[in-house]
Amino acid sequence: MNDLTGPAGALRSLQPSCGPVRLIAIDGHAGSGKSTLAARLAAALGGAPVLHLDDFATHEQFFDWTDRLYEQVLRPFSRGEPARCAPYDWTARRFGPVRTVEPAPVVLIEGVGAGRRALRPRLAALYWMEWDRAASWARGRHRDGPELAEFWDGWTVAEERHFAEDPSRPFADALVRQLPEGYEWLPGPRTDAGMNRSVTQGERLTGSC
Repeated sequence: MNDLTGPAGALRSLQPSCGPVRLIAIDGHAGSGKSTLAARLAAALGGAPVLHLDDFATHEQFFDWTDRLYEQVLRPFSRGEPARCAPYDWTARRFGPVRTVEPAPVVLIEGVGAGRRALRPRLAALYWMEWDRAASWARGRHRDGPELAEFWDGWTVAEERHFAEDPSRPFADALVRQLPEGYEWLPGPRTDAGMNRSVTQGERLTGSC
């Protein structure tokens, strides 16, 4: 089933990680279902804010958005203040109007690189979408259509380089597999290594839902 009440409850029990905010990262290959999971978790949390890394990346900087995210989101949240960010318009190729995001108890951040090294100290939990790279890319290409084939050619090279230099999966608290109906939650590599500090005892995000 698609009920995410259990995982949502576990998120609420975490210690704040960025000021008063429990910042939850959902990482994985492009096309792996990160934005869909984020939307469903946000709904289960009663409308938690979702930050999309596609709003911070640009055509010229697929992954060089860390400083922008820090200044616009992480620094304000750490002070208990609203984030103010200008989402990038991929059609107009420029940043759009400023969006304000309040420092809610749980804020989800989804996108390729959400669990990168520079962000992990600010995260309450990191989830990795456990979906094959080639299958994820194929799904993304199909979703975006042939007119974006050239973009995808450049993206896959950049993504492969990023994860080779700064992998996220080894530090994930949970691996999330999308099933025909719902999701399966498995302990992540960080949990297996005994380093998981994000999910309280008895509330580990495992099983299917």
